[in-house]
Amino acid sequence: QVQLVESGGRLVQAGGSLRLSCVASGRTFSTYRLAWFRQAPGREREFVATIDWGSITYYADSVKGRFTISRDNAKNTANLQMNSLLPEDTAVYYCAASQAIRLTSREYDYAYWGQGTQVTVSS
Repeated sequence: QVQLVESGGRLVQAGGSLRLSCVASGRTFSTYRLAWFRQAPGREREFVATIDWGSITYYADSVKGRFTISRDNAKNTANLQMNSLLPEDTAVYYCAASQAIRLTSREYDYAYWGQGTQVTVSS
């Protein structure tokens, strides 16, 4: 089992950058695929990015080229570097962990979730 805690969300102006972090507990962190999802007010939670045990990544089209997901297995952390932020990136961002056998963007493949961190992008 793994517990996830996100941090780094705050108010930022459009065009700015933010780095979200997700710290995980548990000795088997490196065996989980990790992902970031987000949920804007009045909308369903949506996939943002995912990374496997090493460096293979997959992104939603809406963030490709602007966001970068990474992980440090030695520190039990996952990060989401967000550049060129847009007002439509405003959402609560969630870190999630999965033991699926391949990279997945499906919410129900992720059994473990953090509590979320608020990102607000002003225009």
